[in-house]
Amino acid sequence: MKCVKCGKEELCSGFCKAHFKRYFEEKVQKTIRKFQLFIHKDKIAVAVSGGKDSTVLLYVLKKLEYNVTGITVDAYIGNYTKQNLENLKSVCGKYRIPLKVVGFKEEFGYSLCYITSILNGSKKEKKFASCMVCGVLRRYLINKYAKEMKFDAVATGHTLDDEAQAFLMNIFRNDVALARRQGPITGTGGNSAFVKRVKPLYLCTEKETTAYSKLMEFPVNYERCPCSVDAYRRNFRSFLEEFEKKHPSVKHNIVNFFLDTLNKEKANYSNDVVGSCEICGEPSARSICKKCEIIGALRKKLKQKS
Repeated sequence: MKCVKCGKEELCSGFCKAHFKRYFEEKVQKTIRKFQLFIHKDKIAVAVSGGKDSTVLLYVLKKLEYNVTGITVDAYIGNYTKQNLENLKSVCGKYRIPLKVVGFKEEFGYSLCYITSILNGSKKEKKFASCMVCGVLRRYLINKYAKEMKFDAVATGHTLDDEAQAFLMNIFRNDVALARRQGPITGTGGNSAFVKRVKPLYLCTEKETTAYSKLMEFPVNYERCPCSVDAYRRNFRSFLEEFEKKHPSVKHNIVNFFLDTLNKEKANYSNDVVGSCEICGEPSARSICKKCEIIGALRKKLKQKS
């Protein structure tokens, strides 16, 4: 295939290396403006893991001259997160981007692997999936520090592929409330307890972010997290990848369906009331938030063990 602009060899999405780079950066900028995610004077925290998507997002927002700071949560998953953190420090050092590092051990006393091993000690008891535990604790920490550091928004590296997968997952679970909170701006708004979460890569495919990352030669780990082997999402990722081989526009269609339906209804739910956790005071739809439920179960298990 040839580049639609100059006839040179195509790299991705119909463009050669030079034109693809410009196309991708302009696509991110257009997404920010189309959905009014933030403006240049805003203070933006970019939730970075060391993977390709969040690293690409951090760099592109910096290049587009937004006021960005990287914030990463180290779950201490052996060499995997150790290497990711080294990669992040390298990228942030090279492009002069501030980086805030928060750790599971420092905040909760233990690594993710130790937490889940204690929680899942008995086969007869309720299982705590690693991805669920990690996601809950990460979101709590990022929101906590984003508030403390007075960020206007937290930008995440979710791509169009991620959004299509998540929407299908919510359909299969019949979870309309959670599906409604998806979109380029997460949540339904109207709650100052949450720092606004935005997705500047919302219209970019995973294939495009991978191509951009490799083009820029970012030091990133392209492998999946070793703790996500049994993740529920993996089934939907595999299903969509296979289905799209025969129907190339399916992921775009899923996201566009969401934008034309549930996303337009968000204004009707902008005043949704979210209570506070009785233990930590963080926003929660229940009396005890999921984070405190996990930490409470962990402490109970440790007490039984001692």
